[in-house]
Amino acid sequence: MTDPEVVDPLAVLVRPGTPSGTVVLLLQGELDYGTAAPLRDALEGNAGADRVVVDCSGLRFCDSTGLNLLLRTRQRMLDHGGRLDLAGLRPSVDRMLEITGARTVFRVYGDAAEALAADD
Repeated sequence: MTDPEVVDPLAVLVRPGTPSGTVVLLLQGELDYGTAAPLRDALEGNAGADRVVVDCSGLRFCDSTGLNLLLRTRQRMLDHGGRLDLAGLRPSVDRMLEITGARTVFRVYGDAAEALAADD
């Protein structure tokens, strides 16, 4: 029996992107201390990718835990010649990135299709 207070707060859908070596992670829900495990697992499971595009179009909330996870993964990928980009930021998540200054660190695209089409 499930606890009615517990909501499935974060789902992560992993799909291959184009070109080869690119992975898209579609986030749905809220990313915080209690829900970061699915994203952490998906990022670790795709550590060998050349590029990870995190599609945040379904992300309603992100706290400092989620931000730190993204920042650490971005740096780890850069250290190994890869990159982590963000796409589809909702206003609340975009605002958090703006306030913390992290928006200037990531390449941010309007949506996943734009990110995958970018040649930069």
